[in-house]
Amino acid sequence: MHDSWISAFAFILVAAALSCGLLLGARLLRVRALSASPLKRRTYECGEEPEGPAWIRFHPRYYVVALLFVLFEVEAAFLFPWATAQDALGVLGLFSMFLFIAVLLLGWWYAVRKGAIKWQ
Repeated sequence: MHDSWISAFAFILVAAALSCGLLLGARLLRVRALSASPLKRRTYECGEEPEGPAWIRFHPRYYVVALLFVLFEVEAAFLFPWATAQDALGVLGLFSMFLFIAVLLLGWWYAVRKGAIKWQ
């Protein structure tokens, strides 16, 4: 038991030294510009000239739609492993996936009912 504590401490010590050394090396060997350019401080908009300030307020509906998109995409990603292992899971796996999809549809119905998905 005593040897495991020593080896764990040695591992943590080596990991900390290595990570600090790599960060220090990256800081010392970084690429720097020879002179400061005023273009470096300008807002970049895909090669176009920027119009207006860079910091503007967006309507919260954009964030709600983005969160709903991420939520349903991540949950849809759970369907692929289930589909590949459906034979091994049997009837219980089928029932649990129907329950999972029912919860998804319930969340979608709630979002539609609250008007979160309606685009104006």
